Amino acid sequence: MTTNFPKKQLLDTDMSAQELPMPNELLNDHQRALDEQTPDMSNDEFDELVADDIVDDEDEYEDSEGSVVVAGQAVPVVIDVTHTVIEDEAGLRIDKLASKVFADFSRAQLQGWITDGSLLYNETVQKPKIRVKAGDVLHLSTTLQQHSEDQPENIDIEVVYEDDDVLVINKPVGMVVHPGAGNQTGTLVNALLYHYPQQHHLPRAGLVHRIDKDTSGLLLIGKTKPTQMALMEQLKDKSVYRHYQCVVAGDAASLLRHRRIDAPIGRHRNQRTKMTVMTAGREAVTHLLNVTPLNDNYCLLDVGLETGRTHQIRVHLSHITYPIVGDRVYGGRRQLRAGLTEAQRQAINNFPRQALHAYTLGFVHPTTGEDIEVTTPIPEDMQQLMAVLSEGYDEE
Repeated sequence: MTTNFPKKQLLDTDMSAQELPMPNELLNDHQRALDEQTPDMSNDEFDELVADDIVDDEDEYEDSEGSVVVAGQAVPVVIDVTHTVIEDEAGLRIDKLASKVFADFSRAQLQGWITDGSLLYNETVQKPKIRVKAGDVLHLSTTLQQHSEDQPENIDIEVVYEDDDVLVINKPVGMVVHPGAGNQTGTLVNALLYHYPQQHHLPRAGLVHRIDKDTSGLLLIGKTKPTQMALMEQLKDKSVYRHYQCVVAGDAASLLRHRRIDAPIGRHRNQRTKMTVMTAGREAVTHLLNVTPLNDNYCLLDVGLETGRTHQIRVHLSHITYPIVGDRVYGGRRQLRAGLTEAQRQAINNFPRQALHAYTLGFVHPTTGEDIEVTTPIPEDMQQLMAVLSEGYDEE
């Protein structure tokens, strides 16, 4: 369905859609030549880089013998490997050499093993700062407890962009991103593991960020570990730009006053599944880029994220009294404004999810250094809602 809507008004903002920093400008010195064997990341380390909704992992998978390994259960993996120092490596610290030789592990993890004797230098325990000599031997002997993994499922996914390193998926409404309590199957991770089995070896199946179950739109995925980590670093550095479109309750003229919402967000003290604006919260900045009046009391809004806190757009727009239509958690009855026809009232009341769509992603390609921008159109359900709300509206 295609609908013509009133002309957009560009908000008077210090960061318009055209002025949002392109990733390359912020990442000129970003390391691109990462070794294919990049250190593994724990879920906690991943969550420090990921800037979207935190999802508790309750993974399960079917192992090679057909038994089901449930969340929280771990699979022991024995590692016993040695390395003899060559001339080119002489003079390096033990921990620095170890991070090159045993590149599957973080330097902090290796330093811990050096200290506790799991990683020996000439079969003796030494400090990480000791310099090695040619002919010396590093010996790593330890047992890892690897967490269980998710099951692949044959679920259709819409690929919007793909090359050897990067994948961008258009997530439909109603699909959970990660398996968790009550959602062990049917998630995007399950689908990725079916269509891209190699993602099995990556944290979170290569996902770089997340969006809510009832938010549609683009998700960025690394197809290799170096790519995933490089993209997560870009996200952490605020150089990945993410634009959303949403239908909000409120008039366009008043919305022009806000432009930039800088309000810290934290978890609600009493309702732990909700987030709220609070002084003690984490930094959260949202940019209002473009507004399209649908009628006197409803707008289509383009939003840019500078940070990516849990439910950030929904919380910020509710905070300035412009709740997203369909948002049962942060919108409530404030979604219903004056002057609605019966058809419009029903369309709002019956809209089954928050009218929020992640429609643009921009990033620097970790391998080629190119600026990549991917877009996807507003989904059908939001277009129908907009058509009803704008029916009979004549913008002056």
